[in-house]
Amino acid sequence: MRTLDRGSESDVLAQPTRAHLFGRLARLGRLASTDELSEELGLHRSGVRAHLERLRAAGLVSRERLPQPRGRPRYGWQIAPNALPRGEPPDAYRTLARWLARSVPPRPARLREVERTGREVGREISPPHEKSEAVQAMGRTLTALGFAPQSELKSNGHVVLTLGSCPYRGAVHDNQPVVCGLHRGLTQGLLDVLEPAARLANFVPKDPDRAGCLIEVEGLAPRKAVR
Repeated sequence: MRTLDRGSESDVLAQPTRAHLFGRLARLGRLASTDELSEELGLHRSGVRAHLERLRAAGLVSRERLPQPRGRPRYGWQIAPNALPRGEPPDAYRTLARWLARSVPPRPARLREVERTGREVGREISPPHEKSEAVQAMGRTLTALGFAPQSELKSNGHVVLTLGSCPYRGAVHDNQPVVCGLHRGLTQGLLDVLEPAARLANFVPKDPDRAGCLIEVEGLAPRKAVR
């Protein structure tokens, strides 16, 4: 575990409120405002913000300005892309994910059900955004989920996201069609909300240990950005 300037990750998360905030952000998988988090905890926003800043100093969460037309800037918080608090996640969660993946036979009808479920999840976790920032919102959500995406705008106007990490690689080894089908549906669900006119043009799974999966989307980038 790396050494941090303001104490180790485990020390930072030893404080119950910070541990609760970190766990909540991990479950949300999206940006959450200070007001949203303080309301859930029943604490004053200034105190919650102080805890979030401590988590940010420890490299566990990141902060991003939320879009709004006027007034004082508002910020959203999410799990930092490379945050690994207290070492690796508990083995029980990885094992459970693998068991669940193995329990679903990769038959066409079941794969369609899995993809539909993923699409519902994608709609639920889609973050608030302005229409002109759909690409950034897509990247933020995939980052929060642990995919470490890099986006590129192609000459044909398509946006290609290359995923630098597979957070589900253990389960993928047990049943790649099911896990990748769930992820494909999740991606479509995100697009349903971020930009309903966009189309998933390509979805290319790769070796989960080496990552590099490709997501190609048509109609996600603003027209003025296309040259």
